[in-house]
Amino acid sequence: MAEQTTSSILIDADPDEVMAVIADFAAYPTWVKGMTEARVVKEAGGVVEQVHFELDNPPIKDSYTLAYDWNTPGELSWHLVEGKMLKAMQGTYALRQVGSGTEVTYRLAVDVAIPMIGMLKRKAEKVIIDTALKGLKKRVEAR
Repeated sequence: MAEQTTSSILIDADPDEVMAVIADFAAYPTWVKGMTEARVVKEAGGVVEQVHFELDNPPIKDSYTLAYDWNTPGELSWHLVEGKMLKAMQGTYALRQVGSGTEVTYRLAVDVAIPMIGMLKRKAEKVIIDTALKGLKKRVEAR
């Protein structure tokens, strides 16, 4: 799963405000298109380690769990623990202060259980990333 898709957006807020929205998993269904459930299933010392998601955004419908890595300040990475339609997923939100705002870069690589040519997979990743970044921007800037 070496290929990945990357996109960035500038959000009018500081990195801490942006990361607070990203880390509020329970609120995802209010701003992530098609997300019907986001439930923390494992945490240690107040740090979220795994989250279970239910996604229903036709034609994609899936139930999956992601594990999170918080080791780098300003960066959150994740990988797939289990999924029905997803076979593998690796992603990262990287935040960088730019003036009074934050540049958010989203990197994503997905592999699905059904056969799909690489070009279609990259296009699906691009749609997922662009939708997520626009939703994140709208959510953060509305706070």
